[in-house]
Formats: sequence, C-alpha cells, structure tokens
Amino acid sequence: MKTFVILSLLVLLAGCKGTPTPGEKEARSQVQAVAGSYRPEGQKPALPVLTSQSSLSNFLTYALLNQPQVEAAYFDWLASVERITVARSLPDPQLTFQMDIEDVVTSLMPGLMMSFPGAGKLRAAGALAAAESQAQYFAFRTACLQSAYAVEGAYYQLYFLNEKLRVNRETLGLLADLAKLARAQNEVGKVTLQDVLRAQIQQNRVETEIANLEDSRAALLAQFKAALGLGADQPAPPVPERFESAPLDLTADKLFEQALAQNTRLKGMEADVRAAEAAITQAYKARMPDVSVGLMADVKMNPTVYRPWGTVSVPLWRDKLAAEVAQAQANKRAGEARLSAEQIALAVAVAEKAFLYREASRNLELLQNQLLPRQRQSLELARCGYLAGQIDFLNLTDTEQTLLRFGLDEVEARKQRELSRTELSLIVQGMPPSSAGVGAIVTPGTALTEAMGGGGMLPGGSASAKKTKGGM
Repeated sequence: MKTFVILSLLVLLAGCKGTPTPGEKEARSQVQAVAGSYRPEGQKPALPVLTSQSSLSNFLTYALLNQPQVEAAYFDWLASVERITVARSLPDPQLTFQMDIEDVVTSLMPGLMMSFPGAGKLRAAGALAAAESQAQYFAFRTACLQSAYAVEGAYYQLYFLNEKLRVNRETLGLLADLAKLARAQNEVGKVTLQDVLRAQIQQNRVETEIANLEDSRAALLAQFKAALGLGADQPAPPVPERFESAPLDLTADKLFEQALAQNTRLKGMEADVRAAEAAITQAYKARMPDVSVGLMADVKMNPTVYRPWGTVSVPLWRDKLAAEVAQAQANKRAGEARLSAEQIALAVAVAEKAFLYREASRNLELLQNQLLPRQRQSLELARCGYLAGQIDFLNLTDTEQTLLRFGLDEVEARKQRELSRTELSLIVQGMPPSSAGVGAIVTPGTALTEAMGGGGMLPGGSASAKKTKGGM
C-alpha cells in the first residue's frame, strides 16, 4: 500500500509543469508570430510560383522560404527558445531504493528525492537563456537579410548586364552605319580604305565585348539560382524581366536614426549585453546553497518506519565564486564596448554610403540631362563634317567612342546609385558594413520589407513605398 502511494506520487509529479518566465513568454510569442508564415505546423509552406513577370518581392519570398541557411538559423533560434524552459525548470525528482539483507530481507525502503537550487538560481538561469534566445532571434533575422542580399545582388547584376549589352549593341549598329558611310566615301574616292578598316576594327572590338558580357550571364544565373536556395540538380529559375527600385529620400541623419532603431546586428549585441547582465546575477546566485530533500519508507516494518533526509551544498570556494562574478562583469563590459564600437562604425558607414548615393545621383543627372544629349548631337555634327570632308574618320570614331563611354558610364552610374541605396538599406536593417559588396538588400518600404515584415514573415515590418519599374 505504501509503495503504491509513492508510485502514485511519482506519476502525479510526472505531469507537473513549471511557470514560464516573462522572457520565455515573449520568446514563444515571437516564434508564434514567425512560424505562422515561415514554417506553419513545422512544415515548409507552398513556395510562390516564379515566372519572368514575377515581382522582386516574390523572388525574395521564395528565397526566404527555401534558403537552407535561413532555415538553419530559424531552427537554431527555436532550439534556443526551448532551452529557456530547460534552464528555468527544477531538476527531475529521483526515485531511491534501499534494502537491508542478512539471511533474509530485513528492510525494504523505496523513496523519493527532490533537489532545489538556491533561491533565485532558476530565475537567473531562465533570464540568461532568454537573453541568449533573443540574440539567436536577431541572428535569424540577419540570415533573412543575407538571403535577400544574395537575391538582389544577382538580380541587379543581371539587369545591369542587360543594360550594358543594350548600349554595346546600339553602338554596334552605329558602327555598322559608320562602316557603310566609310565604304561609300571610299567608293567615290573621298577617303582611303583605311577608314573602312578602322570602322571594322571598332566593330570587332564591340562584338568581342558583347560576347564577353553574354558569357558572364551563366555565372550570374548560377548565383541567382543559388540565392534562391535551388540545388545544382534543380532547374534554373526564370529570369525576371521587370526592374524594381525605390527612391531614397531620407538624409544620412534620418538613416542613422533608423539604423539605431532597426539594425539587427545592434539588437543582437544589445541582447548579448543583457545576457551578460543575467550572467552576473547568476554568478552572484552561485553563493546560495542548493538543497536536496527526500523521504524513504521501510515497508517491511509494522508499523511503517519513515526516514526523511536532506543535504545542503556548501559554497566553500570563495575565490571560485569571485572569479565567476568577475568573468561575468568582464563579459558585460566587453559586450558594451563592442556595441559602442558598432554604433560608431554604423555612423561612419551610413555617412559614406549616403555620400556615394548622392554622388552617383549627381553623376547620373549630368550624364542623362547634359553629356549624353550633347554627345549625340556632337556625333551627328561629326558625321556631317565627315561627309563634307571637314573632319577625318579618326575624329568621327573618337566622337562615337566618347558616346559609347558616356553610355556605359550612365549604366555604371545607375548601378552605383542602386547599389549605394541597397547597401545603405543593408546597414539600416542590420548586416555589418563589411559584408556589403554587390549591394543587394532592400530598405524599409521595399520588396524585402514586404516579404519579411508586411507579409507577416517577421514582426515589425514597415509600410511599403512606391516603386519604379522598367523593362529588364
């Protein structure tokens, strides 16, 4: 009967649940908000159907849902959330058993033992695990940004590759006209065959450049495919035919304010500082003794003999306890220093990228509104002068080459402006400036925000801004 009571008590304890901490509740609320769209019921949702007419937002959503690196960061975060429950929970009870045997069994004592960590230890451990979970949450958000960065990098590179091809093909057509003009002039004896050969040499150079650009497309398509999380054995994705961009109207100061409020790298560092603070509290709690209590019952005795017992740990090694506190305090100070250094680097990066954006915008305005129109006019005048015998073919081809150079400069200025904008957005959202290379992320209010925030994938998304579209 007594054994039955003890076993019944064990079954009852097996169904017990602890009390979630505020940090655990917040973490699970974040998981619920993200999982509903990212991994509903723990499964990958249906991916968007991609076509050449799909918007950039669709490609970004596809990558976020399909990219293995994002998925790995997501489940790392989920594991860290579960560690909060483990950290704040009491140790499991232990079933004890003791027998005294002489010639026969003289005593049979089943029992139950429970351990209770010192006051505040479980709360401190739960707070530490919750802070570490927040750092993992921002690591997941950074992985989402990295995925979008890769998608947009290939997207913009493909678009500007097509733009360079367009400029070179227009130039090739222009050179064909100049070659015809030189042959016509040669046939009537106004110029020598050398002018025809010069035109053909220029054509051959542009044709080779076009071939090189076309050959580079395969590498960019491979990057685009990998950015979408597609394996080598899967078919290549369709290439988008539309180009989407968004203006950047904010000043560097406003961008820096946004970065301080939104940057996931800063948020992760702040979480690291909070984790260090929780570790300090936990280190101080190590001075509190742990208690274990138990009860055994000798069921062979009549009446039954009960044997309560208990143990108390003695935190004796003061140098060890002091070292734990000092280590936690040093970790906090290091975390605060890293956070301060990142804020300083962030201000510099925002200022630099904002300058590059403004510089590219000025260069683009100069090329589109002044240099290109005037150079086209200059080419027409040079053509007329060549027909009239007033200038030689070298001056004519030099004018044509200047037009080609201005055309490619215009494409490069557009590219630089777009990449500067995207790198600024990258810094604001949370990737470190050192990672910004080909410029591939979206500011608050563009396609990434729609895919991650406005679409419900990540909480805290911003409203969508107006986009400009063009043929790709």
